[in-house]
Amino acid sequence: MLRLWRTRTPTTFREKVRYKMLRDRRSLIVTFADKAAVREYVTAVVGRDYLPRAYAIVDDPRDLLDIEWPDSYVVKPTHGSGAAIVVSPAAPADARLPEARWGWVYRHVRPDVVTPHDLAAIAAGWVAKLYGQGPNREWVYGQVPRRVIVEELLVGADGGIPDDYKFFVFHGRCWFVQVDSGRFGRRTQDFHRPDWSRIPMSGGPPWADPERERPAHLDEMIRVAERLGEDTDFVRVDLYDVDGRVVFGELTSFPAGGDSPFDPESFNAEFGRPWTVPRRYR
Repeated sequence: MLRLWRTRTPTTFREKVRYKMLRDRRSLIVTFADKAAVREYVTAVVGRDYLPRAYAIVDDPRDLLDIEWPDSYVVKPTHGSGAAIVVSPAAPADARLPEARWGWVYRHVRPDVVTPHDLAAIAAGWVAKLYGQGPNREWVYGQVPRRVIVEELLVGADGGIPDDYKFFVFHGRCWFVQVDSGRFGRRTQDFHRPDWSRIPMSGGPPWADPERERPAHLDEMIRVAERLGEDTDFVRVDLYDVDGRVVFGELTSFPAGGDSPFDPESFNAEFGRPWTVPRRYR
Protein backbone atom coordinates (compact mmCIF):
# COMPACT_ATOMS: atom_id res chain seq x y z
CA MET A 1 0.00 0.00 0.00
CA LEU A 2 3.02 2.32 0.11
CA ARG A 3 2.44 3.34 -3.50
CA LEU A 4 -0.98 4.69 -2.54
CA TRP A 5 0.08 6.49 0.63
CA ARG A 6 0.92 9.92 -0.77
CA THR A 7 -2.59 10.82 -1.87
CA ARG A 8 -3.90 13.14 0.85
CA THR A 9 -3.84 16.21 -1.43
CA PRO A 10 -3.93 14.71 -4.94
CA THR A 11 -3.48 16.97 -7.96
CA THR A 12 -2.58 14.77 -10.94
CA PHE A 13 -4.77 12.17 -12.59
CA ARG A 14 -2.72 9.25 -11.29
CA GLU A 15 -2.78 10.64 -7.77
CA LYS A 16 -6.55 11.10 -7.88
CA VAL A 17 -7.11 7.56 -9.18
CA ARG A 18 -5.04 6.23 -6.27
CA TYR A 19 -6.91 8.47 -3.85
CA LYS A 20 -10.19 7.06 -5.18
CA MET A 21 -8.87 3.51 -4.91
CA LEU A 22 -8.17 4.04 -1.22
CA ARG A 23 -11.31 5.96 -0.26
CA ASP A 24 -14.22 5.21 -2.56
CA ARG A 25 -15.81 2.04 -1.15
CA ARG A 26 -19.35 2.64 -2.40
CA SER A 27 -21.38 -0.28 -3.70
CA LEU A 28 -21.78 1.66 -6.95
CA ILE A 29 -18.07 1.14 -7.66
CA VAL A 30 -18.47 -2.61 -7.18
CA THR A 31 -21.38 -2.59 -9.63
CA PHE A 32 -19.24 -0.73 -12.18
CA ALA A 33 -16.48 -3.35 -11.90
CA ASP A 34 -18.82 -6.35 -12.19
CA LYS A 35 -19.22 -7.20 -15.89
CA ALA A 36 -22.52 -8.95 -15.15
CA ALA A 37 -24.11 -6.57 -12.61
CA VAL A 38 -23.16 -3.48 -14.63
CA ARG A 39 -25.57 -4.63 -17.34
CA GLU A 40 -28.48 -3.88 -14.99
CA TYR A 41 -27.05 -0.42 -14.29
CA VAL A 42 -26.72 0.33 -18.01
CA THR A 43 -30.28 -0.88 -18.62
CA ALA A 44 -31.63 1.39 -15.89
CA VAL A 45 -29.71 4.49 -17.00
CA VAL A 46 -29.63 4.41 -20.82
CA GLY A 47 -31.63 1.33 -21.82
CA ARG A 48 -31.02 -2.28 -22.78
CA ASP A 49 -30.50 -1.44 -26.46
CA TYR A 50 -26.96 -0.25 -25.71
CA LEU A 51 -25.88 -3.61 -24.29
CA PRO A 52 -24.18 -6.37 -26.24
CA ARG A 53 -26.18 -9.59 -26.30
CA ALA A 54 -25.32 -11.99 -23.44
CA TYR A 55 -25.57 -15.67 -24.37
CA ALA A 56 -24.78 -16.94 -20.87
CA ILE A 57 -23.64 -15.85 -17.41
CA VAL A 58 -22.50 -18.80 -15.29
CA ASP A 59 -21.23 -19.23 -11.74
CA ASP A 60 -19.76 -22.66 -12.42
CA PRO A 61 -17.48 -22.96 -15.47
CA ARG A 62 -18.74 -26.52 -15.99
CA ASP A 63 -22.06 -25.00 -17.06
CA LEU A 64 -20.30 -23.82 -20.22
CA LEU A 65 -20.46 -27.43 -21.39
CA ASP A 66 -24.24 -27.18 -21.72
CA ILE A 67 -24.78 -23.92 -23.60
CA GLU A 68 -25.52 -23.57 -27.32
CA TRP A 69 -22.54 -21.79 -28.87
CA PRO A 70 -22.96 -19.29 -31.73
CA ASP A 71 -20.42 -19.07 -34.57
CA SER A 72 -18.71 -16.04 -33.00
CA TYR A 73 -18.58 -14.93 -29.37
CA VAL A 74 -16.46 -13.59 -26.51
CA VAL A 75 -15.88 -15.36 -23.19
CA LYS A 76 -14.50 -13.38 -20.24
CA PRO A 77 -14.44 -13.30 -16.43
CA THR A 78 -16.80 -10.88 -14.69
CA HIS A 79 -14.36 -9.97 -11.89
CA GLY A 80 -11.29 -8.59 -13.64
CA SER A 81 -9.71 -7.03 -16.69
CA GLY A 82 -7.27 -8.13 -19.37
CA ALA A 83 -8.69 -11.60 -20.09
CA ALA A 84 -10.96 -12.69 -22.93
CA ILE A 85 -11.23 -15.51 -25.42
CA VAL A 86 -12.57 -14.18 -28.72
CA VAL A 87 -13.81 -16.85 -31.11
CA SER A 88 -14.58 -16.11 -34.75
CA PRO A 89 -13.79 -17.42 -38.25
CA ALA A 90 -11.73 -14.25 -38.85
CA ALA A 91 -8.99 -15.23 -36.37
CA PRO A 92 -5.52 -16.12 -37.70
CA ALA A 93 -5.37 -19.74 -38.85
CA ASP A 94 -2.40 -20.53 -36.60
CA ALA A 95 -3.85 -18.96 -33.42
CA ARG A 96 -4.38 -21.35 -30.53
CA LEU A 97 -5.87 -21.19 -27.06
CA PRO A 98 -3.48 -20.68 -24.15
CA GLU A 99 -2.92 -23.42 -21.61
CA ALA A 100 -5.56 -23.16 -18.90
CA ARG A 101 -3.00 -22.13 -16.29
CA TRP A 102 -1.89 -19.19 -18.50
CA GLY A 103 -5.40 -18.25 -19.55
CA TRP A 104 -5.53 -14.68 -18.18
CA VAL A 105 -4.81 -13.19 -21.61
CA TYR A 106 -6.57 -11.89 -24.70
CA ARG A 107 -6.66 -14.52 -27.44
CA HIS A 108 -8.47 -14.56 -30.80
CA VAL A 109 -9.00 -18.02 -32.26
CA ARG A 110 -11.14 -19.84 -34.80
CA PRO A 111 -14.09 -22.02 -33.77
CA ASP A 112 -12.45 -25.20 -35.09
CA VAL A 113 -9.64 -25.02 -32.51
CA VAL A 114 -11.99 -24.54 -29.54
CA THR A 115 -14.04 -27.03 -27.53
CA PRO A 116 -16.40 -26.32 -24.63
CA HIS A 117 -14.07 -28.36 -22.42
CA ASP A 118 -11.15 -26.08 -23.33
CA LEU A 119 -13.17 -22.99 -22.45
CA ALA A 120 -14.43 -24.52 -19.21
CA ALA A 121 -10.84 -25.29 -18.16
CA ILE A 122 -9.68 -21.74 -18.87
CA ALA A 123 -12.74 -20.31 -17.12
CA ALA A 124 -12.05 -22.49 -14.07
CA GLY A 125 -8.66 -20.80 -13.83
CA TRP A 126 -10.34 -17.42 -14.05
CA VAL A 127 -12.79 -18.00 -11.23
CA ALA A 128 -10.02 -19.40 -9.03
CA LYS A 129 -8.07 -16.14 -9.37
CA LEU A 130 -8.53 -13.13 -7.10
CA TYR A 131 -7.85 -10.31 -9.53
CA GLY A 132 -6.44 -6.90 -8.61
CA GLN A 133 -3.64 -8.04 -6.30
CA GLY A 134 -0.92 -5.89 -7.91
CA PRO A 135 1.08 -3.12 -6.19
CA ASN A 136 -1.93 -0.82 -5.81
CA ARG A 137 -4.41 -3.49 -4.66
CA GLU A 138 -7.66 -2.87 -6.54
CA TRP A 139 -9.92 -3.90 -3.65
CA VAL A 140 -13.08 -3.64 -5.72
CA TYR A 141 -12.48 -6.87 -7.65
CA GLY A 142 -12.46 -8.83 -4.41
CA GLN A 143 -16.10 -7.80 -3.91
CA VAL A 144 -17.28 -9.00 -7.33
CA PRO A 145 -18.73 -12.53 -7.64
CA ARG A 146 -16.42 -14.65 -9.78
CA ARG A 147 -18.46 -15.64 -12.77
CA VAL A 148 -18.04 -16.08 -16.52
CA ILE A 149 -19.97 -14.23 -19.20
CA VAL A 150 -20.40 -15.15 -22.86
CA GLU A 151 -21.30 -12.18 -25.06
CA GLU A 152 -21.80 -11.46 -28.72
CA LEU A 153 -18.70 -10.60 -30.69
CA LEU A 154 -18.92 -7.02 -31.94
CA VAL A 155 -17.79 -6.94 -35.56
CA GLY A 156 -17.84 -4.11 -38.08
CA ALA A 157 -19.02 -4.31 -41.68
CA ASP A 158 -15.43 -5.06 -42.72
CA GLY A 159 -15.35 -8.09 -40.40
CA GLY A 160 -12.84 -6.48 -38.04
CA ILE A 161 -12.97 -5.73 -34.33
CA PRO A 162 -14.36 -2.16 -33.96
CA ASP A 163 -12.41 0.68 -32.40
CA ASP A 164 -12.67 1.01 -28.63
CA TYR A 165 -13.73 4.54 -27.54
CA LYS A 166 -12.92 5.40 -23.92
CA PHE A 167 -14.61 8.51 -22.51
CA PHE A 168 -13.12 10.17 -19.42
CA VAL A 169 -16.16 11.51 -17.57
CA PHE A 170 -15.68 13.82 -14.57
CA HIS A 171 -18.75 14.82 -12.54
CA GLY A 172 -21.04 13.86 -15.42
CA ARG A 173 -19.11 15.66 -18.15
CA CYS A 174 -16.81 14.16 -20.77
CA TRP A 175 -13.44 15.90 -21.05
CA PHE A 176 -11.22 13.49 -22.98
CA VAL A 177 -11.65 10.60 -25.43
CA GLN A 178 -9.15 7.78 -25.90
CA VAL A 179 -9.40 5.60 -29.02
CA ASP A 180 -7.74 2.18 -29.17
CA SER A 181 -7.60 0.26 -32.43
CA GLY A 182 -6.07 -3.00 -33.63
CA ARG A 183 -6.26 -5.06 -30.42
CA PHE A 184 -5.28 -8.22 -32.31
CA GLY A 185 -3.07 -6.58 -34.90
CA ARG A 186 -1.15 -3.33 -35.17
CA ARG A 187 -2.39 -1.47 -32.11
CA THR A 188 -2.76 2.31 -32.17
CA GLN A 189 -3.97 4.76 -29.55
CA ASP A 190 -5.08 8.38 -29.86
CA PHE A 191 -6.45 11.01 -27.49
CA HIS A 192 -8.97 13.72 -28.38
CA ARG A 193 -11.11 16.36 -26.76
CA PRO A 194 -14.91 16.13 -27.13
CA ASP A 195 -14.75 18.49 -30.12
CA TRP A 196 -12.41 15.91 -31.70
CA SER A 197 -9.33 18.13 -31.62
CA ARG A 198 -6.32 15.87 -31.22
CA ILE A 199 -4.36 15.87 -27.97
CA PRO A 200 -0.60 15.67 -28.67
CA MET A 201 0.17 13.00 -26.10
CA SER A 202 0.91 9.29 -26.00
CA GLY A 203 -0.13 6.56 -23.59
CA GLY A 204 2.29 4.08 -25.10
CA PRO A 205 1.09 2.73 -28.48
CA PRO A 206 1.69 4.80 -31.63
CA TRP A 207 -0.82 7.24 -33.10
CA ALA A 208 -3.05 6.22 -35.97
CA ASP A 209 -1.67 7.26 -39.36
CA PRO A 210 -3.45 8.83 -41.12
CA GLU A 211 -5.23 10.69 -38.35
CA ARG A 212 -8.64 9.16 -37.72
CA GLU A 213 -11.77 11.05 -38.72
CA ARG A 214 -14.42 12.25 -36.29
CA PRO A 215 -16.80 9.34 -35.59
CA ALA A 216 -20.24 9.78 -37.13
CA HIS A 217 -21.95 8.96 -33.83
CA LEU A 218 -19.59 10.79 -31.48
CA ASP A 219 -22.32 13.05 -30.08
CA GLU A 220 -24.50 10.07 -29.16
CA MET A 221 -21.56 8.28 -27.55
CA ILE A 222 -20.74 11.34 -25.45
CA ARG A 223 -24.36 11.64 -24.33
CA VAL A 224 -24.43 7.99 -23.30
CA ALA A 225 -21.08 8.25 -21.52
CA GLU A 226 -22.13 11.34 -19.57
CA ARG A 227 -25.38 9.74 -18.45
CA LEU A 228 -23.57 6.61 -17.29
CA GLY A 229 -21.07 8.73 -15.37
CA GLU A 230 -23.39 11.29 -13.82
CA ASP A 231 -23.60 9.56 -10.41
CA THR A 232 -19.89 9.61 -9.63
CA ASP A 233 -16.89 11.95 -9.56
CA PHE A 234 -15.00 10.03 -12.26
CA VAL A 235 -15.45 6.98 -14.43
CA ARG A 236 -14.05 5.97 -17.79
CA VAL A 237 -16.86 4.78 -20.05
CA ASP A 238 -15.88 2.41 -22.86
CA LEU A 239 -18.16 2.26 -25.90
CA TYR A 240 -18.12 0.93 -29.46
CA ASP A 241 -19.62 2.29 -32.67
CA VAL A 242 -20.58 -0.80 -34.66
CA ASP A 243 -21.82 0.48 -38.01
CA GLY A 244 -24.03 3.09 -36.37
CA ARG A 245 -24.99 1.01 -33.35
CA VAL A 246 -23.50 2.41 -30.13
CA VAL A 247 -22.67 -0.49 -27.80
CA PHE A 248 -21.56 -0.48 -24.18
CA GLY A 249 -18.19 -1.99 -23.27
CA GLU A 250 -17.37 -1.38 -19.60
CA LEU A 251 -17.04 1.17 -16.79
CA THR A 252 -13.58 1.65 -15.29
CA SER A 253 -13.09 3.55 -12.05
CA PHE A 254 -9.36 2.88 -11.66
CA PRO A 255 -7.66 3.00 -15.10
CA ALA A 256 -4.34 1.13 -15.16
CA GLY A 257 -4.58 0.66 -11.39
CA GLY A 258 -3.48 4.27 -10.89
CA ASP A 259 -0.44 3.95 -13.16
CA SER A 260 -1.66 5.47 -16.44
CA PRO A 261 1.30 6.61 -18.58
CA PHE A 262 1.43 10.15 -19.99
CA ASP A 263 3.96 11.39 -22.54
CA PRO A 264 4.60 14.24 -22.10
CA GLU A 265 4.10 13.95 -18.35
CA SER A 266 2.40 17.37 -18.20
CA PHE A 267 -0.84 15.72 -19.33
CA ASN A 268 -0.98 13.83 -16.05
CA ALA A 269 -1.84 17.15 -14.43
CA GLU A 270 -4.16 18.21 -17.27
CA PHE A 271 -6.21 15.03 -17.00
CA GLY A 272 -6.50 15.58 -13.27
CA ARG A 273 -7.63 19.20 -13.52
CA PRO A 274 -11.38 18.65 -14.22
CA TRP A 275 -11.62 16.19 -11.32
CA THR A 276 -12.47 17.46 -7.83
CA VAL A 277 -12.14 14.50 -5.50
CA PRO A 278 -14.51 14.65 -2.48
CA ARG A 279 -13.09 14.74 1.01
CA ARG A 280 -15.35 11.82 1.81
CA TYR A 281 -17.21 9.44 -0.46
CA ARG A 282 -20.82 8.86 0.59
